[in-house]
Amino acid sequence: MKLLIKKVNADAVVPFYAHKGDAGLDLFSVEEVLIKPMERKLVSTGIKIELPPNTEAQVRPRSGLALKHGISLLNTPGTVDEGYRGEIKVLMINLGQEPFLVEKSMKIAQMVVKPVERVHVEEVEELSDTERGEGGFGSTGSR
Repeated sequence: MKLLIKKVNADAVVPFYAHKGDAGLDLFSVEEVLIKPMERKLVSTGIKIELPPNTEAQVRPRSGLALKHGISLLNTPGTVDEGYRGEIKVLMINLGQEPFLVEKSMKIAQMVVKPVERVHVEEVEELSDTERGEGGFGSTGSR
């Protein structure tokens, strides 16, 4: 499969896998943005993408930023649909107690390209029974 990348900012870094076997491509900021505690900001990557047919891109948080600084992403994972051709932007939130400075060229997220299955939707009167049934939100225990 091939992921096509178009830079829309001269400072953009083309996403890449940092290590062999990584699931996610690193995404980088093209701007400096200060995110105060409990504040959210949309951060530009300076790239547009063309996904392979029948795929989506999922934008996910970086574990190191979450652990060290309380930085995460809202709407996680963010879905980039196959037909989207706008700039990839990352919706970051600071859940930490200190302001966080996103620096230019900083790794801010990871992007995973996944296959998408299309389903036929059919309305029915009844669904099949299962052992779990309607149990949810903690129904399997508190641990």
